[in-house]
Amino acid sequence: MTVSENLAYPLQVRKQSKQEIKERVARALDMVELGGFDGRFPAQLSGGQQQRVALARALVFEPQLVLMDEPLGALDKNLREQMQYEIKHIHENLNVTVVYVTHDQSEAMTMSNRVAVFEDGVIQQLSTPDVLYEEPQNAFVAQFIGENNKISGEVTEIINDQCIVKVDNGEIVKALKVNVDKTGDRTTLSLRPERVTLNPAEGRLVNIFEGTVIELIYLGDHLRTRISVCGNDDFIVKVPNSAGRLKISKGEKVNVGWTHKDCRALDFLP
Repeated sequence: MTVSENLAYPLQVRKQSKQEIKERVARALDMVELGGFDGRFPAQLSGGQQQRVALARALVFEPQLVLMDEPLGALDKNLREQMQYEIKHIHENLNVTVVYVTHDQSEAMTMSNRVAVFEDGVIQQLSTPDVLYEEPQNAFVAQFIGENNKISGEVTEIINDQCIVKVDNGEIVKALKVNVDKTGDRTTLSLRPERVTLNPAEGRLVNIFEGTVIELIYLGDHLRTRISVCGNDDFIVKVPNSAGRLKISKGEKVNVGWTHKDCRALDFLP
């Protein structure tokens, strides 16, 4: 069958009128940017184009539920990003429920109302994207979603929702108690790179430590800085490019700091 015949088939089975079929097929082709491809056969399409036809066919009859298993994997980066938004808009416009399987974390965060993070077939956390990123409930989720600094240590004191952690190099860190039960527990501290301040003013933050700059990567909107601090040689700080270029160099000693609320004490992840 041609592309248009493939798209028309689910509508013919549902006894739609010819005019309705024609309009829906044209709309579906435009949705996946294949207008003008209606007369082509599968062998005349690339793998990515075939995948888009399959997506359009699944959506053309406006089902109540769509199951998608990495449907954008064969597409190039720009088209994949565009299709992410298209599927999101389809969901909003058609009020269709989409269960979407992906290993691409940014794809999951971009498209979803709710995200379930699985490990070995078990749901580790089911939350909205912002809660999943800002408030991971265990160390696996913190490491899996987004870039994350982890520091290992032992809980030495618990005070209400805070805890004091002696990290493996001997430094003392104040953190938010999330997934630890008692003093003596081993813990993995989770800290997002954008929540770390480079060379903070003295007394401004509760956690301030000296480190050594190992690597600097200029990424336009921010400077990705890898620092050896608190026993972690892969500690990342994202410095926004908002006030001109940062004048630091490889091998330089710097201070890094963060609040206790941005540092989450989670279960131990070796």
